[in-house]
Amino acid sequence: MKKLDNNKFLIELKSSLSNKKIIVIGLLLVTAIILVKGGIDAGIIGDIGGKDYPRKGLNSHMASKGDGEYKSGSENGQEEAAPENSSEDIRYHTFPIESKVLDKDSYYDYSNAKLAWYMVRNENHEPTGCDETIDIYKYAGYHVDKKAKASDKVLYLTFDCGYDNGYTEQMLDVLKKHNVPACFFVTQTYIRDNIELTKRMKEEGHQVGNHTVTHPSMPEESYEEIIEEVTGCADYMVEATGYAMDPYLRPPMGEYSERTLKITQDLGYKNIFWSMAYMDYDVNNQPGVDYVTAHFEKYHHNGAIILMHNVSSSNAGALETVIINMKAKGYRFASLNELK
Repeated sequence: MKKLDNNKFLIELKSSLSNKKIIVIGLLLVTAIILVKGGIDAGIIGDIGGKDYPRKGLNSHMASKGDGEYKSGSENGQEEAAPENSSEDIRYHTFPIESKVLDKDSYYDYSNAKLAWYMVRNENHEPTGCDETIDIYKYAGYHVDKKAKASDKVLYLTFDCGYDNGYTEQMLDVLKKHNVPACFFVTQTYIRDNIELTKRMKEEGHQVGNHTVTHPSMPEESYEEIIEEVTGCADYMVEATGYAMDPYLRPPMGEYSERTLKITQDLGYKNIFWSMAYMDYDVNNQPGVDYVTAHFEKYHHNGAIILMHNVSSSNAGALETVIINMKAKGYRFASLNELK
């Protein structure tokens, strides 16, 4: 009789424990569902990758240094939602510079024969011919947007900035008036002497690209010097302005080699050359406003990457007319952030 009672007790105990397990599991499932739903509602579970920055507010895309890398954030320390019009507002996004540079010995097999970029113009409004000694596209190089579509004609404005000659502010005013993005390739000296202008470029949705610290001929520099020229300029950009540099590099004087292209690619940059340019950098021998507007009329082509210099009075005087004329021909001006 006593043995029967013990068996009955064990059966009831097992039943009780099973019921408690079911209750605990149920509570855990309910808790998990609440947490996941709350996370989604609060935006904790979001898209993987970077976000575009809104158009207003200095702190909306300021760069801050922490944990050994530069990050962007809003005023309250959290990234804001991406704007809806991504084709336009991608201008306000700063893609990270992701260095994967190797040790010096890894670049010995790449030719360091110095080349100087050139193009062969045509008047049929087709992409220009260029120096094909090296396939620059193999090393994240661009001289034209090869993927530009006939149904979406694009032009890319770029300015080389070694110093300021009093025209950059005027050019920025024109770009802002017509809602046109550009990329300004700056040296460290330019940043140092024009901190507010450099900040303005970023605030108004332009890219600020790397034109090195001292504007040397890259093939003449050692492995260590190339890295210092490139990373030194980018680091100074953050220190002086609070903004991260964009991952675009223009080789000074258009001089390059297979070795330098590979190193700068591995440093995290796209090497940006050009398919439209003219002699505009000599401040004492300017081509004139009419020449600039006529050059665009004669040589414009879909996907063109246009090289201009910020020190040119001719460019400053012609820029608004050029923008109006090209838009009238069905072009839009795109950000280098759209290059694929």
